[in-house]
Amino acid sequence: MNKTELIDHIAKSADISKAASTRALDAMIAAVKTTLKKNGSVTLVGFGTFSVGKRAARTGRNPRTGEAIKIKAAKVPKFKPGKALKDAVN
Repeated sequence: MNKTELIDHIAKSADISKAASTRALDAMIAAVKTTLKKNGSVTLVGFGTFSVGKRAARTGRNPRTGEAIKIKAAKVPKFKPGKALKDAVN
């Protein structure tokens, strides 16, 4: 499912216009991004938790030359599914 299909599904399920469902989805995505930028977390009970993890600096290899390269430390977004979501999938 892509974003357009998700917007269509939200519009039908919530009985709202596609424009309104687009604004709602965009607002939700923006809220999650803003919170993660501030190193916060977003918990949606029954769905899951979005959070920020830290990946340490490490040494990697250039696959073309085999030369060792340094990879910088980075913050990465993480998602941990909730119990209800896990149960729905299994």
